[in-house]
Amino acid sequence: RETELHENISRVLYPNDKVFVGQELRLKQEYFLVSATLQDIIRRFRKEHSNWELLPEKVAIQCNDTHPNLAVPELMRILLDEEGLDWDTAWQITEKTINYTNHTLMPEALERWPVALMRHLLPRHLQIIYEINNRFLNKVRAELGEDINLIRRMSIISEGSQPDVRMASLGIVGSSKINGVSALHSELLKKTLFKDYVDLWPHKFTNKTNGITPRRWLKQCNPQLADLISSKIGENWITHLDELRKIEKFSTDKKFQDAFRAIKLDNKKRLATYVKKKMNIDLNENSMFDVQIKRIHEYKRQLMNALHAVVLYNRIKDNPKADIQARTILFGGKAAPGYYMAKMHIKLINSIAEKVNNDPQVGNKLKVVYLPNYSVSLAEKMIPAAELSEQISTAGMEASGTGNMKFALNGALTIGTLDGANVEMKEQIGDENIFIFGLKVEDVEKLRSEGYSSYEYYSKHAELKRAIDQIRDGFFSPEQADLFHPITNALLNDNDYYLICADFEAYVNMQDSLSELYKNQEKWNEIAIMNTARMGFFSS
Repeated sequence: RETELHENISRVLYPNDKVFVGQELRLKQEYFLVSATLQDIIRRFRKEHSNWELLPEKVAIQCNDTHPNLAVPELMRILLDEEGLDWDTAWQITEKTINYTNHTLMPEALERWPVALMRHLLPRHLQIIYEINNRFLNKVRAELGEDINLIRRMSIISEGSQPDVRMASLGIVGSSKINGVSALHSELLKKTLFKDYVDLWPHKFTNKTNGITPRRWLKQCNPQLADLISSKIGENWITHLDELRKIEKFSTDKKFQDAFRAIKLDNKKRLATYVKKKMNIDLNENSMFDVQIKRIHEYKRQLMNALHAVVLYNRIKDNPKADIQARTILFGGKAAPGYYMAKMHIKLINSIAEKVNNDPQVGNKLKVVYLPNYSVSLAEKMIPAAELSEQISTAGMEASGTGNMKFALNGALTIGTLDGANVEMKEQIGDENIFIFGLKVEDVEKLRSEGYSSYEYYSKHAELKRAIDQIRDGFFSPEQADLFHPITNALLNDNDYYLICADFEAYVNMQDSLSELYKNQEKWNEIAIMNTARMGFFSS
């Protein structure tokens, strides 16, 4: 029984933290991982050194989002309680050793732990956090004045009858550097979420655009393409990704294009074989493979992609003989355990797939597939096979993305908004080689401030209206007509916070342009090769 209780710590990854039991387990997991890591760091440090002031020179602790920010009070606890250092020395060492990477612009995604829960599980850490906060707020008063609202906003501990520990604030106060993960994200962090802290410590805030490793995301997952590239420019690109620029000159070379295209087809066949085995669905290998794989979240707008699938289905049904570019729309990703709406989106995509894939009139012109149990191993099969990469988040909400980089490295074209690292990808790849649509960050702010009406957009766009009506009226859920009402209510009655209706026309128009472009395989492959060639900037 005791062993079972101990094993709970690693039984469930990401428990549902909407309920107390899951919240408690999650905090235990985070502390367990932070504690184990710090013990290992200190064991290694002690082998060679006895002077604690050398720690920041010998060790860098990078807190990847708020989840490991307990490292701040844990390192303080070790230095104070176990090593007997005074507060000022311990704090100087801690602050110099730790840095914090932020991955989100969404305030609700920044972790906050109830003081009551922390008092129950980690009482000593809570004492240390209160002392950190006390000293920090004295500094705020001294440097920024006695503005009570400012002090409340910047405090690590929130006020009220059920106070929380704000883990992002703890990370900022206890770090020497704080970075965002794309140029746009880092700028938005400074202007919005962390503006108060930037006023106090402008030197602390910096940018580190995310990167990907070409070893896994090209050499390992797409060996044929890696070999083709090496046969033309040697193998130096594997460790110096900028060298890929040398294949630009082959982008219009007929023989290179044909080889590039044949490799893509092989990868598509491999994925089709996997889908047939796993799901018993036959994919049309000559269709465009249109892929969206990422965490399921409303801001990432898998729903917009699903609505486009419905539009294509309706077009085929209305005119079965029309010359419509065949397309396979592939989804993958997981939803957080307590995220009801994200799970509804998964259900909707599967319901659309069931209707589309079993309609004899549609045949090979359209397939919709939601691949189960998304993982890195599955991504390694999907990314080399992808021809179109969906990076369609509401502008200003995606911190960076790395899937966007992996797809482009493997010769997929990107349809996307000017969000996250898409902005820098556009700079690197060139405007003509990436397919940007929709509202920009400033447009989103303007539209919301002026009073956005999703109903207006829905009423004006016949194809969008029809798709939403079908979902609302049970066309895709005949066994329960009102099953998807939460989704259609969010779009129409709750005013579509993620602006799907506002961006939909621009999205469909861009998709139509891409369908036309796909018919010209020579031009498509030229752009695909340019995407691969210009991804050096994004090497990790």
